Amino acid sequence: MVYQSQAVAKPYFIAAIGLFVGQVMFGLILGLQYVIGDFLFPTIPFNVARMVHTNLLIVWLLFGFMGATYYLIPEEAETELHSPRLAIITFWVFLAAGVLTILGYLMVPYATLAEATGNSLLPTMGREFLEQPTLTKIGIVVVALAFLYNVGITVLKGKKTVINTVLLLGLTGLALMFLFAFYNPSALTLDKYYWWWVVHLWVEGVWELILGAILAFVLIKVTGVDREVIEKWLYVIIAAALVTGIIGTGHHYYWIGAPEYWQWWGSIFSALEPLPFFMMTLFAFNMVNRRRRNHPNKAATLWALGTAVMAFLGAGVWGFLHTLAPVNFYTHGTQITAAHGHLAFFGAYVMIVLTIISYAAPQLLGQGEARSNRQQVLEMWSFWLMSVAMVFIVLFLTGAGILQIWLQRVSENPQPFMAVQEQIALFYWMRTVAGIVFFIGVMVFVASFLVKGREVARETPAAIEAAA
Repeated sequence: MVYQSQAVAKPYFIAAIGLFVGQVMFGLILGLQYVIGDFLFPTIPFNVARMVHTNLLIVWLLFGFMGATYYLIPEEAETELHSPRLAIITFWVFLAAGVLTILGYLMVPYATLAEATGNSLLPTMGREFLEQPTLTKIGIVVVALAFLYNVGITVLKGKKTVINTVLLLGLTGLALMFLFAFYNPSALTLDKYYWWWVVHLWVEGVWELILGAILAFVLIKVTGVDREVIEKWLYVIIAAALVTGIIGTGHHYYWIGAPEYWQWWGSIFSALEPLPFFMMTLFAFNMVNRRRRNHPNKAATLWALGTAVMAFLGAGVWGFLHTLAPVNFYTHGTQITAAHGHLAFFGAYVMIVLTIISYAAPQLLGQGEARSNRQQVLEMWSFWLMSVAMVFIVLFLTGAGILQIWLQRVSENPQPFMAVQEQIALFYWMRTVAGIVFFIGVMVFVASFLVKGREVARETPAAIEAAA
């Protein structure tokens, strides 16, 4: 059944895709600045480009999560959204705050921006990923409260399912953990200790609940497998994710002055963090193999399977590669960290947002269950371009990281940081080329919504099966 209030997800998805394009563009700028040091300087310095790149990532994923929630909650609760008007108001408030903040980064010196936005009254700025002005952070809290109220009331008045309960739990945790962004102690160790309560407990904690809920929803729709089967899998996955993710925060405490026991706690539980992602991969492929129908939206099915695989590789395998304390002693802060971060974010969160957009778009655009064969083929090309390009980005960064560790930290005559950077520049050039291919994949994804379809996809379109 299609609910009228699901339409409020559409502007959230459009904004998410637009900001995603911007994020990747600034990623390309950063990649070029690694090898051409004065590229776009002083118009866009490296620190500003990096700040915009990471902040756009967070903002567009939040838009994607909110759009996904507004789309699936009415179906799960079997009732219309409590207040579509409130959803639209919070959309424009959030979009305006996000755009103005990015423009502030680009047009105003950071120190001036901090002074103009009252950072001296409540100091919150200057920390990685949490560079947003205090006023923006307050705006995010207001938007999050309005969002949770709207969704919460909808769930309370409607049907309670495992999916909407897990999703609401994850979203509530997301909002609560963000409150630590307002706590900025002067002691660096204490600052880093609680800073990870936002950054780590988001991406390796409550965001995984959101990921699991959205993936379960899509798999129910495209496979026709009994809800009870999928819900049992979801329970096991989120339990493993929370236990390993919360205690696994300790792998960030190795070298900041925290007690020594964190080396053991962090190593053991973060080494277990790949398990929920491995279970997620088994879950997705098992459900598709047991499907009772061939859903015409083959692109959404491909994105769902890709999410499980790439999340396991990025968050699981590449995370495990350097999470043990004796290994992390050498790898911390190198390009190995960047390789893990790129693949983990892309696999776990970028792809799940693209999955729900792929599934929901046909219905939001009035095309039924699936878009045309031509549009889906384009979309699946975008999947492969982005996925393969990201794999090469990660491999090149991993190669750069291994050489960096050897030359800078392990060899008998360690070399200075900048001297090492010159010697691994070839990896940066190759990463930039792969980044251009990734950007092409993003634009193909956008193009799939702009081309006109000739033929509506049916239950078993042979052409799409062959393309997949």
